[in-house]
Amino acid sequence: MRGLLLVLLSALLPFPLLAQKHPFTFEDMMRLKRVEEPEPSPDGKWVLFAAVDVDLNANTKTPHAWIVPITGGKEREIIADQDADRPRWAPDGKRFAFVSTKESGSQIWVADFDDATGTVTATHRLTTIATEATGELWSPDGKNILFVSNVYPECDDPVFVKEYNCNLGKLDEQKNSKVKAQIFTHLLFRHWNAYKEGKRSHILVMPAPLVDENWTGKQHNYSNWLFYHDLTPGDYDAPQFNLGGQDNYAFSPDGQEICYSSNHDPVPAISTNNDLWLVSVNGGQAKNITADNPASDSNPLYSPDGKYIAYRAQQRPGYESDRFQLMLYDRKTREKKNLTERLDRWVGTFTWESSSSGLYFVAEDKGETPIFRVDLDGNGRVVARPEGYEDDLTVTRDGKMLLFTEMASDYPTRIQKIRADNPGDEGVSVTDINMSLLSQVAMSPLESFWFTGAHGDKVEGFLVKPPNFDPNKEYPVKFIIHGGPEVPMGDEWSYRWNFELFAANGYVVIFINFHGSPGYGQKFVDSINGDWGGAPFEDLMKGLDYAEQHSPFIDKDRECALGASYGGYMANWILGHTNRFKCIVTHDGMFNTESAWGTTEELWFNEWEFKGTPYTNRELYRKWSPHLFATNFKTPTLVIHSQLDYRLDVSQGLDLFTTLQRLGVPSKMLYFPDEGHWILKPQNSQLWYKTVNDWVDQWVGK
Repeated sequence: MRGLLLVLLSALLPFPLLAQKHPFTFEDMMRLKRVEEPEPSPDGKWVLFAAVDVDLNANTKTPHAWIVPITGGKEREIIADQDADRPRWAPDGKRFAFVSTKESGSQIWVADFDDATGTVTATHRLTTIATEATGELWSPDGKNILFVSNVYPECDDPVFVKEYNCNLGKLDEQKNSKVKAQIFTHLLFRHWNAYKEGKRSHILVMPAPLVDENWTGKQHNYSNWLFYHDLTPGDYDAPQFNLGGQDNYAFSPDGQEICYSSNHDPVPAISTNNDLWLVSVNGGQAKNITADNPASDSNPLYSPDGKYIAYRAQQRPGYESDRFQLMLYDRKTREKKNLTERLDRWVGTFTWESSSSGLYFVAEDKGETPIFRVDLDGNGRVVARPEGYEDDLTVTRDGKMLLFTEMASDYPTRIQKIRADNPGDEGVSVTDINMSLLSQVAMSPLESFWFTGAHGDKVEGFLVKPPNFDPNKEYPVKFIIHGGPEVPMGDEWSYRWNFELFAANGYVVIFINFHGSPGYGQKFVDSINGDWGGAPFEDLMKGLDYAEQHSPFIDKDRECALGASYGGYMANWILGHTNRFKCIVTHDGMFNTESAWGTTEELWFNEWEFKGTPYTNRELYRKWSPHLFATNFKTPTLVIHSQLDYRLDVSQGLDLFTTLQRLGVPSKMLYFPDEGHWILKPQNSQLWYKTVNDWVDQWVGK
């Protein structure tokens, strides 16, 4: 299908334009608009979405709201004079809410929408809350809007004046104090890239403005805090931390109830026991509906008829990479049913059919994510297998159209649609927002190969050739190792580790979905537990051997290994176990497994993967610790680490770099004081790519 599209595009474009195609550059990547999830209008006429613009010179990333007719046409930016993220329709389609930082930090705004012309006629700030607001949802009955805010749990008070003044006062006290010290009384005092500072994420609700309301006067200054009501008080994150994807909260169809996910275990740093809770939109005591499952329950979504709540669940407590299954909760009988028990794949994002008779969902499968449908009896089938990665599913209110985002290794996220009654449909593009730029860039599609890896299992690898590839030439190799470790690579787009950008300056890019990667059955995923440097290392070496043997254009004497997170760990492991590579790039990698346990935040991860703590199972920690093989280190190594990375503390990178320097191994360290586990700021990203590519060029050569 992708080949046919290229042929059609070639026929439409003039020859001179085709001749001007150039290898993909970092500047090209920064000019791409980063499309977010689709939001079909209630009448099914429009698709609303946010797209992020990157300004490399200003070092900013700014989301704006866009609209496109669902039947096809040119997309248009409809809020350009301020940032506008996460747009969500009001039930009447006459307005939508969005998140903006234009005034008073991150706040919820509302835009008036003219359905006839597809334009925004005015925007108004809805919230002005000192602890800021995000994650808004409009209730289906149109009466309320909920949002998420990081508040101080000790400020919970039924008297709103006290609650508001308490949070504002604590923020002012912290801001104005010359003492920046903190006192910790429990674990998970910092998470991902920030310290908690005594705050918790809570769900707040407020009355939605009337459609004919006069948007002037005091209700839009600081007095409108009077309308806020905290539905999840207490010293818990409710909803819990989420890196993205489907919301961990939802309104019931009648707008009278909210279901959300929250972990109330006494030590959340060692627990994945996220439960689903129900609470009235008017507040009151919340009810736990998944207390019988000691593992994770998340992403609740009510059926349109209100009879059920669908959600994702795992079965093994403490294991964040257990199989995600699609569950069904009957609100009347309180019975639960596993709808995907027979599918040995992870359920990703999902959405209900408008008739409430079934659900659509995506699932990892051999480097792609096809779209499945399952009925309420658990009978499922694949309804679409477009190329690449599908996500962010949603159905129009009339049930006729399924919308989703799609990306592949050679194009970024775009919005697609298929007819819900047409199984096997490959999808039609709703947006072509980046097509003009991409038509000028030379890229190579992803190629898959299979080989026999560890335990005699079939393992999948992937290869990307450089642009203007010549089969009679030999090319150096960038050997990419994915993170997670239970996060596979495949036919997908990334702004942080972009295959096309790595290949653009004359390299073959190779990566392997080694044992531990999802999309090949849960047994394959589980096989990495307690075996970090075993089967995955064997897969990587055998996969590269296979690629060398079957690809005569690969120069096996010019190869560099690169990895981040678990990929960084494996790069460190490779450093002590083979000298086949001419260079190594290790980003945010674990170097000392014992000290990494003591400096991370999500302890459940390390304690599952290494089957205990360093003082209960030291032998396994030491067995797979790269630092104990330092006497073997010889390969020139670039170390990258960031100060705000609390998943793998910066001390891991400093420890490795110190070791390399003392051993006299050629080495360099790139340190970011203002980044976390990922490099996100545009100019930091530019430096990252330049430093990485220069290092590889230095030791491997073009």
